[in-house]
Amino acid sequence: MNLQEELNKAGGFKNLEHLAKQVVEGFISGMHKSPFHGFSAEFAEHKIYNQGESTRHIDWKLYAKTDKLYTKRYDDETNLRCHIILDNSSSMHYPEQTTFSIDHLNKIGFSALASASLMHILKKQRDAVGLSIYSDNYDFYASEKGSERHHQMLLAQLSNAVLSKPVSKQTETYKYLHQIAEKIHRRSLIFVFTDMFQTATDEEKLFEALRHLKHNKHEVVLFHVFDKSKELTFDFDNKPKRFVDLETGEFINLYSDTVKENYEKLVSAYFENLRIKCGQNKIKYVEADINRNFDAILTTYMVERQKFI
Repeated sequence: MNLQEELNKAGGFKNLEHLAKQVVEGFISGMHKSPFHGFSAEFAEHKIYNQGESTRHIDWKLYAKTDKLYTKRYDDETNLRCHIILDNSSSMHYPEQTTFSIDHLNKIGFSALASASLMHILKKQRDAVGLSIYSDNYDFYASEKGSERHHQMLLAQLSNAVLSKPVSKQTETYKYLHQIAEKIHRRSLIFVFTDMFQTATDEEKLFEALRHLKHNKHEVVLFHVFDKSKELTFDFDNKPKRFVDLETGEFINLYSDTVKENYEKLVSAYFENLRIKCGQNKIKYVEADINRNFDAILTTYMVERQKFI
């Protein structure tokens, strides 16, 4: 059964845990054909052996297969604390959907399934995960824990976010990032899922807030979630259309070809500026196109996790 069949069977995002498991299993299978071959063992019951550690728990059978040293993990180990931050403003529900398709997710659906997939890996690693969801309010917060009950609660919140229909909900991302930063005291890996739509005057405030998230030696990854074909290249047929701002309700009627060239130039410049500013502030910037798979998300997790082991 493929992912789309699983999604239909699950009734949308009601069985998010099962969908996340399918995403992760597909990714791990694909790693055997990638430069990360051999790292898939980390997702189960092993971690890379670091020089100076006790050799008592080295898995010599795995060493014989991979030529890499791994040590076995145990139930009481927690090496990583991770906090996932999800933007649930109205613009994240683009494109509007009445039914969910794994091949045509909107931004909030992509972000929720990506988050659940990360949580699935963290659960297998016996790591602690927390979650924040915001829109025009700080809608939900849970600190980092590793229990099964906690995991199920976070999955329910992610599902609710996808199935919600926020109307004209704008957000001041920087405001809530400051609040979240005040709550996370122990060094953590922080993932932020947002489409980065804010006013020009909010841009510097946003990077101030992202710097605040890094203040306690946290590692911050910004997943910039967008529909590349529509929101970057403006790939619409040249028929008269009404384009509506989901957060303000403002609209404009036009033929797409009349603005396409200037639109793409301006948006490309904005996205490039985001990349540069993230680099200047030592924040990892990851393009998360909702029309692609989740490999970029999960590969980023693999790379960033190594900083904590």
